[in-house]
Amino acid sequence: MYAGLSDLLNDLFGTHFKYSFPPMFGLLVATSFLLAAWTLSMELKRKESLGLLHPMNRKMFVGKPAGMDEYFWNGIFGFILGAKIFYAIFNSSEFFSDPQAALLSLKGNLLGGLIWAGIAVFWKYYESKKQLLKDPKEVDVKVYPHQMVSEITMAAAIGGLLGAKLFHLFEYWSDFMANPSEMIFSGSGLTMYGGLIVGGATVLWYGKKNNIGPLHLCDATAPGLMLAYGTGRLGCQIAGDGDWGIVNTAPKPSWMSFLPDWLWSYTYPNNVVSEGIPIEGCVGNHCNELPEPVFPTPLYESIMCISLFFLLWAMRKKISTPGRLFSWYLVFNGIERFLIESIRVNSQYHIGNLAFTQAQMISLFLVIVGVTGLFYFKDKKQIA
Repeated sequence: MYAGLSDLLNDLFGTHFKYSFPPMFGLLVATSFLLAAWTLSMELKRKESLGLLHPMNRKMFVGKPAGMDEYFWNGIFGFILGAKIFYAIFNSSEFFSDPQAALLSLKGNLLGGLIWAGIAVFWKYYESKKQLLKDPKEVDVKVYPHQMVSEITMAAAIGGLLGAKLFHLFEYWSDFMANPSEMIFSGSGLTMYGGLIVGGATVLWYGKKNNIGPLHLCDATAPGLMLAYGTGRLGCQIAGDGDWGIVNTAPKPSWMSFLPDWLWSYTYPNNVVSEGIPIEGCVGNHCNELPEPVFPTPLYESIMCISLFFLLWAMRKKISTPGRLFSWYLVFNGIERFLIESIRVNSQYHIGNLAFTQAQMISLFLVIVGVTGLFYFKDKKQIA
């Protein structure tokens, strides 16, 4: 397992980076958002070329001085950035031993924050002054949906990460109540369906605000959502963030004989959550491995979801009815997650003799919604 990209480089090329940075999990989550944005942009452009999506007019002031709200948010962003950068410089050992926790905590360098806040405010003033006109004017600008992808991605990222963290806290409520600060500021501990639900709601709100048809927007996001989830799960596998399967001591099936043993069961050595027993002779921050091998479920999900991305990508041009592609996404996503939960470590709920996880309950609901959508949108006409 590799806590950071530097650990992977050390293993591959014999380098000697001391700290684990940047975090592999965070790096692959960021990559997943970029991939989702890329596929979304291509789909929105395709739908625009077919006349299914149209630009909206935005009124913009040209030559107007920057407002106080712009100075305020630039200052806030600069303060946070500077506080964390200076904290990392002057507390490098603590920062790099657990960068996720340091970034999500309230720790920072006050002087560094004030310096960067001042720089950010001055830069906004300088940029605004260069564009200043004697007589500012209001102009209408046509903005196409594909030009809003960065804003859509930001909305999805904020809503998705918030939802993923909140649902994780609800799922492990007893652990949260026992140690709330550790659960909140941990770099790991994200529930996929929480991210999907809250992130999806945020994107739909943004689409409605900007006159983007909700069904077309949902369809355009479907392939990228599947690809992003598969990529994100690779981060879980490479870092060993605790989202693995149940103990698997059964012998590897004969049909898998040509594959490496770790595809069947794995002990996740050097996992980032320091779970398990110490590794003899290991030195560093991540020197534990599981006492018994488990199913590498994040890897299984990566394989399944990336494969399903290619399937959805192939289907997108053959489905002309809005809503149906996203319905297929819900069905595929729900089935995949429901099946993987049977061999994955997770908190369970009980009703009588029936035991199920939060994810199984939500995935079953998504399958029902998806199947309903396939029938409901079967004979619907294109909606521009």
